[in-house]
Amino acid sequence: MAEPIQAITLPPPQDPIQEGEWLRSSLERWLNEEFLPEPVNEQIAKRAAQIFVRQRMEGENDLGSLVIAIVTEMQAFDFSKSFYGEFAIANAVSDLLLDSLGIDRCCGQ
Repeated sequence: MAEPIQAITLPPPQDPIQEGEWLRSSLERWLNEEFLPEPVNEQIAKRAAQIFVRQRMEGENDLGSLVIAIVTEMQAFDFSKSFYGEFAIANAVSDLLLDSLGIDRCCGQ
């Protein structure tokens, strides 16, 4: 039987605002490079970063919980002018955070 994937816990935030700014700019860059640069990408990245910062300031360090929070709260965002949806955004945030921690996205190591 396969072993369950271990939870990934982010280190406690040193500066949540700085983390949020890094996430906002990294996510916006990813959005612009993945498909076409769109004006709405800036708004998407800003909203996802706001959710992330609030969650971190409330003490959330579990990556899975952060992803679920982003999916849930981004459902209220109007994606009608975008190629993306809330799941793509949450997954991109997860990938960016894993990359920043040096964790292989494929196998969690």
